[in-house]
Amino acid sequence: MNKHYRTLELDRVLEMLAEQATCAASKELALRLEPCDNYRDAADALQRTADINTLTNRYGTPGLGGIQDCTGALQRAKLGSRLSAGEILQVARVLHTIRAIKKWRGQGETATAADDLFHVLAPVEGLEKDIFDAILSEEEIADTASPTLNDLRRRIRKAQLKVREQLDGIIHSPQYAKALQEPIITMRDGRFVVPVKIECKNEVKGLVHDTSSSGATVFIEPMAVVDANNEIRMLQNEEQLEIDRILQEFSERIGQVADATRTSFEALLQLDLLFAKSRLADKMKATVPELNEDGIIDFRKARHPLINKDKVVPVDIRLGDGFDTLVITGPNTGGKTVALKTLGLLTLMAACGMMLPVATGSRAAVFTHVLADIGDEQSIEQSLSTFSSHIVKIIEILKIADTKSLVLTDELGAGTDPTEGAALAVSIITALRQRGVRLAATTHYAEVKMYALQTDGVENGCCEFDVATLSPTYRLLIGVPGRSNAFAISRRLGLPEEIIEEAKSMVSSENTRFEDVVSELESTRQQLENEVTAAETARSEADRLRAEMKKQTEAHEAALEKLETEARDNARALVERTRSRTDLLLNELEELKKQKDKADFSEKVAAMRQGYNRRIEELRDTADPVKKEKAEEYHLPRALQVGDTVTVAAINRQGTVIAGPDKSGAYQVQLGNMKMKCDPSELRLPEDAPKPPKKKQTPTGGTRTTRPNNTEREARTELDIRGMASDEGLMEVDRFLDRCMMMGIKNVTIIHGKGTGVLRAAVQQHLRRLSFVKSQRPGMYGEGEMGVTVVELK
Repeated sequence: MNKHYRTLELDRVLEMLAEQATCAASKELALRLEPCDNYRDAADALQRTADINTLTNRYGTPGLGGIQDCTGALQRAKLGSRLSAGEILQVARVLHTIRAIKKWRGQGETATAADDLFHVLAPVEGLEKDIFDAILSEEEIADTASPTLNDLRRRIRKAQLKVREQLDGIIHSPQYAKALQEPIITMRDGRFVVPVKIECKNEVKGLVHDTSSSGATVFIEPMAVVDANNEIRMLQNEEQLEIDRILQEFSERIGQVADATRTSFEALLQLDLLFAKSRLADKMKATVPELNEDGIIDFRKARHPLINKDKVVPVDIRLGDGFDTLVITGPNTGGKTVALKTLGLLTLMAACGMMLPVATGSRAAVFTHVLADIGDEQSIEQSLSTFSSHIVKIIEILKIADTKSLVLTDELGAGTDPTEGAALAVSIITALRQRGVRLAATTHYAEVKMYALQTDGVENGCCEFDVATLSPTYRLLIGVPGRSNAFAISRRLGLPEEIIEEAKSMVSSENTRFEDVVSELESTRQQLENEVTAAETARSEADRLRAEMKKQTEAHEAALEKLETEARDNARALVERTRSRTDLLLNELEELKKQKDKADFSEKVAAMRQGYNRRIEELRDTADPVKKEKAEEYHLPRALQVGDTVTVAAINRQGTVIAGPDKSGAYQVQLGNMKMKCDPSELRLPEDAPKPPKKKQTPTGGTRTTRPNNTEREARTELDIRGMASDEGLMEVDRFLDRCMMMGIKNVTIIHGKGTGVLRAAVQQHLRRLSFVKSQRPGMYGEGEMGVTVVELK
C-alpha cells in the first residue's frame, strides 16, 4: 500500500472493513482495496455502496454463509477431473448462495448501481438440489444417490447381518467361552473378528488380523465367516466404484456450468464487499457525501473512524471553497494532527467507495494524489534528524504534487531555528500553491499565521483551547488564527508572575500586538458564539411550542370529528328506534280495527291510548340532546339461543329470538308480526327463563375427558431437535409428522442445527424412506439455511 495511505492509517480502516466480510476471499479483497484516482470510478463505487445500504436497511443484510473459494475446483471440473465429495459440496453451497442472493434482490424493484453484479448471478437450482440430495457430507453419500448404490448397500447390510449372526453363535457358544477375551464382535481392516486370548488362539480356527497393544488378545476371523467377509469386501469395492461414478457424473455437470459459476462467484465476492461496506457504515453511523472533482471539501461533524465513538469530538473541516490552503495552529495535544488525519483519511475512504462518518450535507473531493507528511521518521542509520526527515518528505511531495493533489503537512518547518524554519515554511507553502494543490498544514509559527492573514486564498484555523481548565476542546475553528497560550498556561500552573512579566518584555512589540489582536478576535468570536447558541436555543424552544400547539390542535380536531361521528350514529339509531316503534303502533292499530265489534273494544282503545302516550314520552326523552339517560347496567345470565323469550328494553315488549348472533353480535327478535334487529345489551332474559340443557354424563359416571379437535390443537409447523441424539430425534420427527398429517399440514420445518452434520444427515436420510414425504430441501436465506430441513408432505 502507498506509504502516504499508511501514514493516514487507511490500512487500519480496511482491516475494520475486512472484519465485516463473511468469507475469506472477500476479506482479502477488502484488504487490497485501493482508492480511485478519478471522479467517475469513485462516484460509481460510492453510489453502489449507498444503494446496497438502502436495500439492506429495508430488507436486511444477507449472509454468504461462509462460502469457500471454489474457482480451483471449477477449473478442474471443466478440464474433466473428478472432484471429491467435499469439493462438490463447496460448489453446491456456492450455488445455494447465488440463488439466495438472487432471490433477496428480487424483493426490491428499484434499480440500483449494483444491479450489474446481481444480473450475472446464474443459479443452477437442479444441480444444487441433486448434490444436496445425494451428498450428505464430505464423508457420506446418500443411499438414494443412485439405484445401484442403494441396492449394493442393501446387500452389504444383509451380508453383514449374516456374518454377525454367525459370529454371535460363536461368541455365545460354550465351546469358545473360555477362549474368548470377552463375548463381543469387532472389526479389523474392514473384516468382522472376535477377541481371543493369546494362549487360546489355536482353539479358534481362523485368520489372525491384529493383536492388542498389551499382547494379551488376538483378533481372529473365524474360518466360518471368511467367505462372507470376502463377499462384503467385494460388495464394498463395488460400492466405492459406484460412488466414484456418482462423483464423476456430478463433476461433469459442474464442468458444464463452470464458467458461469465462476463469474457468479466473482460477483458474489464483490457483493459481499459491498455488504461489508454497508455494515461498516451502519456501525459508524455514516452518511453519503456529495462527491466533486473541483477539490472542494466540506466535512460537517466529521469523526475520525479509529477513535472511540464515545470519546471522539466531531469537527467541521472546509477546504477548496474560497481558499485552497488551510493553516491550522494551536497548542500541542490540541487536536491539530487528528484534524489533519481526519481530513486525509475521510478523503481516501470516499475514493474507496465508503460512506463517511460525517453529518448529512457534507462534500468530499476526489484527488489523483493524497500526499502526507505527518509524524517523525528520524533515522540514525541514514543520519536523518526530525528536520531532515520532514524535508526529505517535502522534496518527494514537491516532485509529485499537481493540481489534482491534496497535500497534508504536520509541523511544517519544525525542528530547526524558528526564524529560518518559519521562512522555509512560508516558502514551501508558496511553492505548493503554485502547483495548484489543496493544502492543509499545521504550525506554531506566528509568521505563518501572518502570511495566512495577508495572502488571498490562505485561511487560518485553530484548535480551541480552554485556558480556564488547561485542556483542549478539540474543536477546529476556521477563519480564526490560533493564539499562543504559553503565558496564560504558565500563570495558571503557578509560575511566578515576575518571570512571566520579564518573558513578556522580551517578546517583540509586533508579536505582542499580534497576540493582542488575536485575543480580541477570540473574545469577540466567543461572545458571538454564545449569542448564536442562545438564539438557537430560543428558536428550538419556539419550534417545540409550535409543534406542541400543532399537536394539540390536531387532537382537538380529531376529538371534534369523533363527536360528530358519534352524533351521526346516535341520530341514525334514533331514527331506527322511532321507525320500529311506529311500525309497532301501526300493527296494534290494525289489530284494534279487527276487534272493534267486540264488547271490550272501549277498554282496549283506552289501553291503546295510554300506551301510545307513554311511548310518545319515551321518544321525546330519547330525542332530547341535553338529557342523558343513565342505563341500568345489565348482563345476560347466559348466552342467548334461538327460541328464547326476551324483553326488548327500549320498548318494553316481549318477543322471541329467531336468529343470531350475526357478525356484529346482533340478534333478530320476532315481536308479533314485526321482526326487529337488536343488540344483546338491549335484550333482557326473564328470571324464569329455562337454562341451557346440561351435557350428558358418561355412562360410568366419571369425568369424561374430551379430545381436542383439529382446530383446538396447536398447529405447530416447526420441530426443534437440536441437541438430541439421532435415535431420539428421529422418534420426535415421526411423532411430529404423524400429528401434522392428521391435522392436514403440508409444509413443515425441522430444525436440527448445523453442527457436525450427523443429525441433519440422519433426518434427511430418514425422510427419504417415508412414503408420505413429497419433497425435502435445505433452508434458504432467512429460513435457517443448512441448519433446517423444509419438508413438503403429500
